Amino acid sequence: MRFFTQRRHFGELSEQEILALAISSEEDDAQIYRSYGERLRAEFPDTAAIFDGMAVEEDGHRQALIALHQSRFGNVIPLIRREHVAGFHARRPVWLMQNLSLERIRDEAANMELDAERFYLEAAKRSSDAGTRKLLGDLAAAEAGHQHTADGLERAHLGGEARAEEDRQAHRQFVLTWVQPGLAGLMDGSVSTLAPIFATAFATQDTWTTFLVGLAASVGAGISMGFTEAASDDGALSGRGSPIKRGVASGVMTTVGGLGHALPYLIPHFWTATSLAWVIVFIELWAIAWIQNRYMETPFWRASMQVVLGGALVLAAGVLIGSG
Repeated sequence: MRFFTQRRHFGELSEQEILALAISSEEDDAQIYRSYGERLRAEFPDTAAIFDGMAVEEDGHRQALIALHQSRFGNVIPLIRREHVAGFHARRPVWLMQNLSLERIRDEAANMELDAERFYLEAAKRSSDAGTRKLLGDLAAAEAGHQHTADGLERAHLGGEARAEEDRQAHRQFVLTWVQPGLAGLMDGSVSTLAPIFATAFATQDTWTTFLVGLAASVGAGISMGFTEAASDDGALSGRGSPIKRGVASGVMTTVGGLGHALPYLIPHFWTATSLAWVIVFIELWAIAWIQNRYMETPFWRASMQVVLGGALVLAAGVLIGSG
């Protein structure tokens, strides 16, 4: 098996190496919690305080493990980290946390403790050495204790009202950064491409030409909407978040909205393709109305009138122009 991996297997580690691995893991986890706290401090100070407290707890465990190592094996700690051991629980690279939501970061922290506890418990079961079993059992108990500490810190720093406020803020940021530009793009792609696609369809009765026009209109509109959204606001003052994220959301959804009723024209039979395209348009318009009602708190009847009626008028205009 060593031909397939350069990692050490847990069963090959000595007691000193197991202790060194625990020390480095505690150090890594403390740094991750501090990074979470720094990432959230400006917008969610109460949750940041929780991660600060959890990092302090990890530091305490690391110091206790170092003291144990000094008493048993001396001052030189072997350099062994989790990535050196096959099957050891991995941690998400720190740069990826920039894209995590508040709730996802909380879940990641909970999973960190659970993964570590589960690993140490399983490792203890497989060990035949009494000293190693005791060490692994102590580490598992320490990881379980971390979760109890996190619960206590959450109660101290994040009461019901504070957590509800942070959740509202996170939802608002999600809507501003992703939903709002994505919805604008979906509306533009679904509605604005109706006229050229159906005008081409009824003017030429050629499904392939219609598809090419729809593809060009959709991709062109997506690129235009994406760059326009990204360039219109850097998010610094409006609080709408990263312009790149908003541009991607707007551009992709614009393209998707147009392609939805362009793709049926890959079917060579004109009326089959057109009937399917009409069904897709109907679904698209009602989906937009639902998103407006769900995330933008627009009354459903108003969203229906704005989107469905408007889309129907654009569709009718394209059919009339093409038929003429």
